[in-house]
Amino acid sequence: MSAYDHSSQVAELQSKVKAIKFAMFTTVDQYDHLISRPMTCQDIDSEGNLWFYTSTEADIWENIAAQPDVNLSFANPDDSVYVSVSGRAERVVDREEIKARWNAAVQAWFPAGPDDPHAVLIRVVSDTAEYWDSNSSSMVQLYQMAKSVLTGTKPHDGEHGRLKL
Repeated sequence: MSAYDHSSQVAELQSKVKAIKFAMFTTVDQYDHLISRPMTCQDIDSEGNLWFYTSTEADIWENIAAQPDVNLSFANPDDSVYVSVSGRAERVVDREEIKARWNAAVQAWFPAGPDDPHAVLIRVVSDTAEYWDSNSSSMVQLYQMAKSVLTGTKPHDGEHGRLKL
């Protein structure tokens, strides 16, 4: 994939999730169960990596050490935008990186600041993303479904795409 294609794929991902504050971050626990928890995506960098803060005392920290394959689900039902990102999570303990990405919202979770030894980052190196975007209001979607029921045709359900990151 050329740099231009990769850049456009990353830009598409960024445009889909920029307004969605939280992701459901899914890992595998020590019992091989899928575990999801809401986490705030701090950034999607130019390479398509997604960044999250966590604590070394959180279960997610150990989960990704044992099994780094993860899934991130973003949903904005008001705009009918849904995105699923699969990738590999990496544990980042680089204090300079932690300080560079620090913001006031993170301070609430780590009152000691970016030098808190438990404050760390997770970088998700994304492989692929899939998205669904209706591009229509809820009223338009309801109208299309009702029309489909009456006419026996499948409703237009918007845009669906896959991104190779």
